[in-house]
Amino acid sequence: MKKTIAKDLLKIQAVFFRPEEPFTWASGIKSPVYCDNRLILTAPEARKDVENGLAAIIKENYPDVEVLMGTSTAGIAHAAITAEIMGLPMGYVRGSSKDHGRQNRIEGKLEAGQKVVVVEDLISTGGSVIDVVDALREVGADVLGIASIFTYGMQKGLDRLAAANVKNVSLTDFDCIAEVAAEEGYIAKEDIARLIKFRNNPSDESWIGEAK
Repeated sequence: MKKTIAKDLLKIQAVFFRPEEPFTWASGIKSPVYCDNRLILTAPEARKDVENGLAAIIKENYPDVEVLMGTSTAGIAHAAITAEIMGLPMGYVRGSSKDHGRQNRIEGKLEAGQKVVVVEDLISTGGSVIDVVDALREVGADVLGIASIFTYGMQKGLDRLAAANVKNVSLTDFDCIAEVAAEEGYIAKEDIARLIKFRNNPSDESWIGEAK
């Protein structure tokens, strides 16, 4: 499954490698990879693989799940489609409470003690998804863990997830996608080491311009 999803994401350019012309993140960090899993929604074949994949890993890793909760905004559609496949209720968690109406942060019916899986599209440093987990725990939800489409596997993210005592299962990861990208000719095989060097320490830009 990891390679299938990797091939899908590369084909639709939801994950796009450009080590020779790095992208610039909002933080100013130079990155050899661009990721936009929202593109999955407009690619029916990839979307089918992803949503069926999410349903499969949730059934396998969180068999007691009662409710799916998507992260706002990228995880909402994936949570909804996966919930439809699994016949489960779903909702989503806003980045912050509304400033009008009932001022909800958590949308959808959720009762204290219900077993929840958070559906996320992408995990890098883990901060935003842990904030969602914390919000759900505050209202009494039993958060079983996270099901995500793609993870960078950055150490900061792994450390944060461990500190928050929350499990994450991803359909595919940075290492797998880099390997498939080389196999499929999207990047040179020699680029893999540069990509992994970036992943291991994004603030270290010494990988830029290194001989391939």
